[in-house]
Amino acid sequence: MSPEEFSPLSILYQDNDLIAINKPHGLLVHRSSIAADADVFAVQLLREQIGQRVYPVHRLDRKTGGALLFALNEEMNGLMQQQFQEGKVEKTYHAIVRGFTENSGEIDYPLKRDDGVIQQAFTSYKTLDRSEVPFAIGKHPTSRYSLVELSPQTGRMHQLRKHTAHIFHPIIGDRPHGCNKQNRYFKEMLQMDTMLLHATSLKFVHPVSHSAVLIAAPVQHEFVRMVNELGFAGYSLI
Repeated sequence: MSPEEFSPLSILYQDNDLIAINKPHGLLVHRSSIAADADVFAVQLLREQIGQRVYPVHRLDRKTGGALLFALNEEMNGLMQQQFQEGKVEKTYHAIVRGFTENSGEIDYPLKRDDGVIQQAFTSYKTLDRSEVPFAIGKHPTSRYSLVELSPQTGRMHQLRKHTAHIFHPIIGDRPHGCNKQNRYFKEMLQMDTMLLHATSLKFVHPVSHSAVLIAAPVQHEFVRMVNELGFAGYSLI
């Protein structure tokens, strides 16, 4: 992909110490050995766009869109990373998952890192809407989906993807942890080639001004298209 496909980045918030963007689906935050095919990164694009160095204080998966926060100096980078590590940043995501989820629930399920270390992981969720549509996938003539709000209390790698899969409601478009039949249908029949997970908002106390900061990221085009395609009613897009 070329830089032009992602530029200019949509800036959601900026002050002397912090800047946040609405990261497009498909854009890597920074260079990674597990995505050797990529040569365009959010860090690089934002640095060139605003003309100064930026420090990502947290991460979003390549296929996840939404609110991504950067520090503009090393001191703020350390302070904000500490807030994320201590669970002081309130994170909210929206996702479209397979099946009808409960009205609300909690997922308290430890996750294993690549090096084998087991980490505690906790996610709460609530269902915003449900839809049943005439998609004949597998042996069923219709398919059911839920639009959910996810609130991770910890920040483990792929936590939301693994947690939703653990309760048998995988995120649509999640290749490693999701449903292959669903993913194939959405790609071939609906021409969707992303993952329906969006980082909706970040809420925290600013380390310098000590004021409350709320950064909200509008849902992007492909997510909106799938909301409409699946007929979710009454969902208020940010």
